[in-house]
Amino acid sequence: MTEVRLTSADRVLFPEDGVTKGDLFEYYGKVAPVLVPHLKARPFTMKRWGRGIRAESYFQKQAPKGLPDWVKTKQFRTHPREGGSRLVDFVLVNDKRTLLSMVQLNCIDMNAWYSRVDKPHRPDFVLFDLDPPEGLWREAIEVAHLIRGRLDELGLESHVKTSGSTGIHVLVPIARRSTFEDTYDFAELVSRGLAEKHDGLITVEWLKKKRRGVLVDHRQNGWGKTIASAYSVRPRPGAPVSTPLRWKELKPDLDFRDFTMDVVLKRVKKHGDLFEPVLHGTQALGPALREVRKSGVEPAGRRGARARGARARSA
Repeated sequence: MTEVRLTSADRVLFPEDGVTKGDLFEYYGKVAPVLVPHLKARPFTMKRWGRGIRAESYFQKQAPKGLPDWVKTKQFRTHPREGGSRLVDFVLVNDKRTLLSMVQLNCIDMNAWYSRVDKPHRPDFVLFDLDPPEGLWREAIEVAHLIRGRLDELGLESHVKTSGSTGIHVLVPIARRSTFEDTYDFAELVSRGLAEKHDGLITVEWLKKKRRGVLVDHRQNGWGKTIASAYSVRPRPGAPVSTPLRWKELKPDLDFRDFTMDVVLKRVKKHGDLFEPVLHGTQALGPALREVRKSGVEPAGRRGARARGARARSA
């Protein structure tokens, strides 16, 4: 097998910690057996940090020229925010060599779609992305358990990981029959319902000036959205890793910064891949979605449409 040639191994990407490109290359090489399955056959977006985490980064979806011929790609039509559409050849991180090639291109965290190329419009999971304000990490942990409790009531198993940044990711693995519209609606209805019950602790407000509490961001469920994969190093001081946890580990005294590359490799050696069940979702989302749709909570879009209709009638 052709080896990946690493250049600039001594380039410091985390200046406060002295973590180099070579350190990342070594970590990803070791964690590849549990990480690659979470990236395989999923369109991959590169976030490149050529001068380290204190400098500018940029996103790149199009596979760059000069990649080895064994790097697989898949073409999809995308719709940039500025308008129009374009065809993009996305890298598929299907093996260790390709993963290490992404490190060679100065990718720190590994970001891939929620769906796979054979069924790009059928997500593998619903994501609840918890984004606490500075200093509200303990509240985020409380909110994660509230989400788990609600999902349990709906008969759905969930799995949790640190985002590796300041947040928490709760994933619900599902059978690949539901659409992104379904997963978006489900995440929004569950989040809004909890926000109504726990006002001040949970919010779904996108605008920071309107938020009170921990944002549960249902908007991250959509075609073409990406998530920093389990076992990804994040571009933050200390080089923390997005780490799968057992629910019982998610306690108020837990600190996401404790999950360094060395710690995560030891956890993998001891526990294996705690996120492996997310790869094999068989849960049907339909019954739970029908139940939350009957709960009386309305998505913001529907309320907005109703309000616009009322204004039109009154005019």
